Amino acid sequence: MSTVSPAVNSPHPPIGGLDALGLEHCIYRQDDGIYADPSTLGPPFLAAFEHLMRADYYFTELDYALLLKAIYNHGPDPGKSMLRLAYGVESFDPARRAMFKDVKLANGAALYHFEPPDAGSGGAALTVDELVAHLWQKGVRFGVDVAAVRAAIAGGQSETVTVARRLPPEPGQDARIVEVSQQIHRSDAPRQLANGKLDLMAFQNRFPQITAGARLLQKLPATPGKAGFEISGARIAPAAPGDVDLGAMVGQGTAIENGADGQFLVAQRTGYLDVDPASGKISIGDKIISRDGVSSRTTGNLQLTGDYEEFGEVQELREIEGEGITIHGDVYGHIVSRGGDVVLNRNLVGGTAHNAEGLIRIVGIASNAIVQSRRGDVDMARADNCVISGNRVRIEHAVNCEIMGDEVRIGHAEGCAIAARRINASQVGPRKQTEMVLYALRPDSDEIDRVIALMSARVNDFAAIALRHKAEMEAMTAEPEVRRYVLLASKVRKKELILTAEQLPQFQKMALAVGPALKAIAKVQLDVKAAETERDAGQALVDQLLEQRRSCDTASQVEIAAIDGDTTVRTWKFKLHDGTPHDLPAKDIKARMRATGIAGELIFSGVEGSVEWSS
Repeated sequence: MSTVSPAVNSPHPPIGGLDALGLEHCIYRQDDGIYADPSTLGPPFLAAFEHLMRADYYFTELDYALLLKAIYNHGPDPGKSMLRLAYGVESFDPARRAMFKDVKLANGAALYHFEPPDAGSGGAALTVDELVAHLWQKGVRFGVDVAAVRAAIAGGQSETVTVARRLPPEPGQDARIVEVSQQIHRSDAPRQLANGKLDLMAFQNRFPQITAGARLLQKLPATPGKAGFEISGARIAPAAPGDVDLGAMVGQGTAIENGADGQFLVAQRTGYLDVDPASGKISIGDKIISRDGVSSRTTGNLQLTGDYEEFGEVQELREIEGEGITIHGDVYGHIVSRGGDVVLNRNLVGGTAHNAEGLIRIVGIASNAIVQSRRGDVDMARADNCVISGNRVRIEHAVNCEIMGDEVRIGHAEGCAIAARRINASQVGPRKQTEMVLYALRPDSDEIDRVIALMSARVNDFAAIALRHKAEMEAMTAEPEVRRYVLLASKVRKKELILTAEQLPQFQKMALAVGPALKAIAKVQLDVKAAETERDAGQALVDQLLEQRRSCDTASQVEIAAIDGDTTVRTWKFKLHDGTPHDLPAKDIKARMRATGIAGELIFSGVEGSVEWSS
């Protein structure tokens, strides 16, 4: 499209007939063609163009694309210069007009049947410009396929051609939310160990930590679409683009930040990111929350510094190590807690659950599993073929299990071996070929009593040695010359006495005289200190042993409400210096409790009845 600068006082008047519409400044005739004033594009230009069409004019060498831009603002921006619309304007001869046929309109398109020039046209071929004017008068005012019309005229064949098409609207871009922080991206690369090797069973950074103030997401606003046009020129509005509410994603620990560069979801605190699949809310908290399960494909083994919550399964051989651990799916792998509660809301099958000093709670069934809390409690609903130990153990129903603790409370036990200081059971009995045995743990104080006696005698010996050395030191310091020098030296040191020049030699002579005695006194002082140190260390150990001994005085108890089948109850002495009885590896607990050589006091042996016993 060529352009020229607008002429303020054009030497050529506007095209005839426009004065009557008051549109003399819309369309101009210049020396090299017909021009449109860009300041009058749109409705004013459409009115002028429509006036020409009704007056039976048509444009020659018409720039149809520029015509659509001038009327409908469809197409590239032509700029602010005068627009060369066509070469000229001609009157539409009625004889030529009669050559054109009707236009068929259907499904947003216009069809025209072309005939060869010698078929009723006197041998004169149609022109593209004439057909554009004819289509306009027939109501086709947008979307003429000029190339198709030109090709059909040049072909000279009898054919029906789609000469115009509707332009569908272009949809806009919906508002959307995009990630803007690299902190929320995890790394599934193998974790590198301290020795430089790669741990193929663990990922490098499966749960990245988010820092306070970090921008996580940004809302990109919607982009409107472009209007389409019917062949009649009617505008087809595009569908309104969809919006999205970033505020609906705000969860605990996040907030919306509106700035000059857009709207963002930001972290208000440092912690771990969690996306709730039900509500879509994004939260930042101290606990790591996962919903993918723990497997070689999703997370690998996990070593975590904080609390962890998993909604999926923990697959076989996979390990989770952390503080408080909550699992909502089945566990087939290993759970290791350094402290905090371990809660398994479903089943533990063939796996293990260890806690250094916290609670272990299993809501579902534990089967062929190991459950141990060194200094915490264990709470279980059902256990089959498990090794279980803890400070206080509570189980609703246990079958073929080895259970050890300081206190064990059980609802129904079948074929189990149970050992504890205090046992309370509602019903016990054998399971097929597996006997039911219970052991009342009793501390063995004989050895500790011997140690206390030996250490007490040692403490008394060192106390006597210290007293003897003190008496020897007092006798040495009682010598008159030594006592006189010590008293005088003390006053000189405290500056209570100032020696004259004549007195100083006499004082030094006195010091030389008592020097050997002072050395002997210093040696005895060291002997006293050494004896007192040994005495105090021994006494501290005796106090510690006495504290352990006092724990032996706690009564052992066994209460069984109902016995159903062959059951044996015995005492089982354990040595205090071996530590807490239940703080043993699972294989040792199983071996000791199923051993036949435990020769404790027989409390009960029978097939029915009840037991109430205390030491």
